[in-house]
Amino acid sequence: MSALLTGIAKNDFLIVGRAGIDFFTDPGVTLEDSTRMTVDLGGSSANIGAGICKLGGKAALVTRVSDDSIGSYCTRRLQHYGVDTRYVRTIGGEYRNSLAVYESVTENHRNVIYRNAAADFQMDESDVEAVDYSAYGALITAGTVFAADPSRSATFRAFELARAAGLPILFDVDYRPYSWPSAQVASDVLSRAAEQCDMIVGNDEEFGFMAGDYDKGLAKARALSETTAEIVVYKMGHEGAITFTKGEEIRTGIYPVEALKPTGAGDSFMAGLVTSLAGGHDLRSAILRGSACASITVSKPGCAPAMATTGVLEDFLATHPGPTTG
Repeated sequence: MSALLTGIAKNDFLIVGRAGIDFFTDPGVTLEDSTRMTVDLGGSSANIGAGICKLGGKAALVTRVSDDSIGSYCTRRLQHYGVDTRYVRTIGGEYRNSLAVYESVTENHRNVIYRNAAADFQMDESDVEAVDYSAYGALITAGTVFAADPSRSATFRAFELARAAGLPILFDVDYRPYSWPSAQVASDVLSRAAEQCDMIVGNDEEFGFMAGDYDKGLAKARALSETTAEIVVYKMGHEGAITFTKGEEIRTGIYPVEALKPTGAGDSFMAGLVTSLAGGHDLRSAILRGSACASITVSKPGCAPAMATTGVLEDFLATHPGPTTG
């Protein structure tokens, strides 16, 4: 078994990135027509951690949260989902936790993100240097963490420390243009990060962005699998995914559902993929289980609360007619 799969098999993940707060409407209700909203945990890295824990794995998050009631709320919700918060630190002043407001609709879906003076961008090298990397099997991060310093430098430092401790690095590209100073900076930094990772998960637009041309994205994913990464998952929305590994190309479909909203799919895919690999499933099966987790999440309100538990996933797989052919 490779070092990547050996690390994942421990089913105990260190996650570097943000925790935020989500406000979302009732099913089928637009923001203009909403008179109430539900609140819960959000943020890509926090969602991945919650998803892993709901599927029976372990996860600890490294981040900063605001030193106020919103930061306390995010920390408490992480704990509610089973995420270890020992490396979640507060920061005062004018820094605030990110906030997402979105509609539980698919047609003309709108998702508004507030990230001014984001607390998680203030994570620094002292945060990642406080971690006992030997306690974990693998490190996971999402691209948003690289969008600003000191968070960017801290995460690259975490990569160095994880590598020294023998941990494989898993990367969800997760490109969010609003977080970055420019597209060129984003392309350069995300490409640099991807080249240091053992497993990379991204969609066709994200790989195309890193390649500088959408039409070159597939070739970019393939090239990363041939040079630096052991597994590269190239997601194509409703067309499924192509996974590159050791010269092999694995094509998989999706599990069609009646989607309620598009948010949370990527985070739940990552959680389902890694916990399935940890559970002994082969790569194709693990990818399909990740796809099933994504389908479950988009069919329910919210992100972290919509993510599958092991029981929900198994029931879904037992009753769904099956994935498309990809």
